[in-house]
Amino acid sequence: MRIIIYTGKGGVGKTSMAAATACNIAKSGKRVLIMSTDQAHSLGDSFDRKIGRDPEKITEHLHAVEIDTVYESEKCWGNLQDYMKQLLTLRGGNGIEVEELLVFPGLEELFSMFKILDVYETGTYDTIIVDCAPTGETLALLKYPERLSGLIAKILPIERAATKTVGKVVEKAMKIPMPKDHVFDDIELLMEKMKRLQQLLMNKEVVSLRVVTTPEKIVINEAKRNFTCLCLYHYNVDAIIVNHIYPAKAMEGYFNKWAKLQEEALQEIKESFSEVPRFYVELQQQELRTLEVLESVGERIFEACNPNAVLFQKKIYKVDRKKKLLQIYLPFADKKDLRLEQDKNELLVGVRNENRKFPIPAEFAGSEITGAKFEEGYLNIKFE
Repeated sequence: MRIIIYTGKGGVGKTSMAAATACNIAKSGKRVLIMSTDQAHSLGDSFDRKIGRDPEKITEHLHAVEIDTVYESEKCWGNLQDYMKQLLTLRGGNGIEVEELLVFPGLEELFSMFKILDVYETGTYDTIIVDCAPTGETLALLKYPERLSGLIAKILPIERAATKTVGKVVEKAMKIPMPKDHVFDDIELLMEKMKRLQQLLMNKEVVSLRVVTTPEKIVINEAKRNFTCLCLYHYNVDAIIVNHIYPAKAMEGYFNKWAKLQEEALQEIKESFSEVPRFYVELQQQELRTLEVLESVGERIFEACNPNAVLFQKKIYKVDRKKKLLQIYLPFADKKDLRLEQDKNELLVGVRNENRKFPIPAEFAGSEITGAKFEEGYLNIKFE
């Protein structure tokens, strides 16, 4: 099975590009499900029909679904949310503030991604196309296994085994309710799902991301930043889709001054993403809406390749055992924006406001960082 995730800045046409790709792959005979995880769903608008939280048949081989984040969060969060609500309302009373506290930023996006995991594990489809929320929200889900597990550890006052022996004493002394077995069941299920989700997202033979951009300076800059962050989190970006390109004929007259700007923008995209396959989509004469239009656009985008294939892979982490060197690929990062810290056998690597912790390679266990240099897109970290 393949999972192809479309992301990028809001308004660049992620949904249309994802839908066109899904139509193209489905026409080849593969069973395809296109899923929207963006809370501002527009997938139904693209197909010009109503789409709900259950898969809707579009063609013989193509189904579509708009994920209901409230429904998915209730399934996953359930008993744990009720228990945390008890703890939060002990001193402050009940109110809308408590409900808001229990909806952490990015959490609903995470539960949407759980839906992708669920569908993947059923094996019903050959390909899942994901129309994701803007990249910043997509990246947030990668932080949740660590953040949420830390939060649970702080809030839950006692482990499951201890509740049967000292639970009543703690409950009386601390004046807080002890979690029941079903709460621990939910925690274990949640943590196990997060682990499986991360393993799936890191499987580069199955999952790849495609960044959608437009030939505009501001959008390209954001695409570069997003590309850097996706590399930091070890995602595989296998294509760049350049949307909304004005045909040369349309640039005559009033729009003549835009021709040079678009030409410069397209050149920057070519140079910046030189290694990654790039696909160009001209502005159409009609809206990218209805099955017929999406199928036509999908054929034009991928006329020279198979869109279901993994189109590109790059080794993001390299370990040189002889030189005791760890290399992390961080394209477009600025040296002054980089942050590197070591905490025993963990590394904290930061790029601007994005930080990621990961274990130091086993080969360098017990070693200390002696130097770091940023060269040709790689952060080279030396150990002794």
